[in-house]
Amino acid sequence: MTATARSLTSTTTATPSRRANRIGVFGLALVMVALIVLLQNSGSSVWQGIFTNLGMFIILVASLNLASGFTGVFSLGHIGFMALGAYLAAILTLPLETKAAYLNRLPAWLAVVHLDMMVGPFPLGFLLATIIAGLAVALVALLVGAVLMRLSGNFVSVATLGFLVIVRVVLINADDFTRGSRTFSNVTPYTDLWWVYGWVAVTLYCVWRLKNSAFGRAMFAQREDVAAAQSIGIVIMRPRLLAFVLSAFFTAVVGSLWGHFITSFSPNTFYFDLTFRVITMMVVGGMGSVSGSVIGPVIVLAISEGLRRIEDSTQLYGISGLVLAILFIIIVVARPGGLLGDREINFGWLGRLARR
Repeated sequence: MTATARSLTSTTTATPSRRANRIGVFGLALVMVALIVLLQNSGSSVWQGIFTNLGMFIILVASLNLASGFTGVFSLGHIGFMALGAYLAAILTLPLETKAAYLNRLPAWLAVVHLDMMVGPFPLGFLLATIIAGLAVALVALLVGAVLMRLSGNFVSVATLGFLVIVRVVLINADDFTRGSRTFSNVTPYTDLWWVYGWVAVTLYCVWRLKNSAFGRAMFAQREDVAAAQSIGIVIMRPRLLAFVLSAFFTAVVGSLWGHFITSFSPNTFYFDLTFRVITMMVVGGMGSVSGSVIGPVIVLAISEGLRRIEDSTQLYGISGLVLAILFIIIVVARPGGLLGDREINFGWLGRLARR
C-alpha cells in the first residue's frame, strides 16, 4: 500500500464518527460560553486579558495549521497577513477626527470612511471592517499563493519569510496609511471575550469541516507523498491554494481583533517574535490536528505566563524565551509531529454520556 493510500485510509478510519464530532464541537462551544460568562462576571481584567490572548492564539495556530500542518507546505510569513488585517480594519474603524489629525494624506475615498454602525449594543461596523479586511487579505493571499504554492520544501519557507519581510517594509514606507514605523494608536477597543471566542468557534468549525472533506483528504495525501498523490489523480495546487487563502482570511481576522484589543501597534509588533511563538504553539500541539491547535496555545501560554511571573520576581528576564526555545527543540527531536500529530481527541465519550 502506498503512502498516499495509507494517508487516505488513516484519515478516513481514524476520524471519530460525525455524530461524536458534532457532539464534541457542541460541547466545546458550551465550555467556551461558560468560560466567557465566568470571566466577564469575575471582574479580573488580568484573567480576561490572558484568555482573550489565548483565544486569538488559538485562531492563529488553527489558521497556520491549515496552511502548513495539513499540506506540509511550511509557511513562515503568515504574521504578515495578520499585520495587513490589523491595519486595514483599524483604518476602516478609525474615527474621522483621528484620521484628519494624523492620517491627513489618506485618499479621499478612504478618509471619509468610518464603520461605526451600531445595532443596539452590537458594533456592526467592527464586524464589517473585520470581514472586509479578511477578504482583502484573502485576495492578496490568492495572488501570492498562486506563485508560492507551486514550490515545495525549504523553498516555500524561504519565500514566505521573504513575504513577511516585504510586508514589514511596505508598512514602514507607506506612512500615508500606516504612519510608518511610528505607533498606530487611538484604535477603538471593540474586542472582548465574546468577539474572540465567537471567531474561535467559527475558525475551529471551518478547519475541522475542511479536514474531514475531500479537500482535506487530498491535502494530507499530497503532504505524505506528492508523486503518489498525483499518480492517483489528486490535483496538488487546488487544495494547497484553498488552505493558504482560507488560512490568510482567518489570520487577518485575528489581526483585526488584535488591533482593536491592544489599540496601538507598529510594524515591529508583527514580526519574528510573534512568528516564532505561533510556530512553537503549532508544533507543540500537533501539525495537522485541530485539537492540537487548542492544546498547543494552552500549554505554551500557561508556561509563558508562569515564567513571566518568575522573571518579575527574580529580575532574570529572558527565561521565558529560552524555555520556549528549548521546548521547541525537544518536541521537534522527540515528537516531530507534535503531541497529537494529525490525530484528534475522540469525543465519543460525550456521545455515550448523552445517550445515558
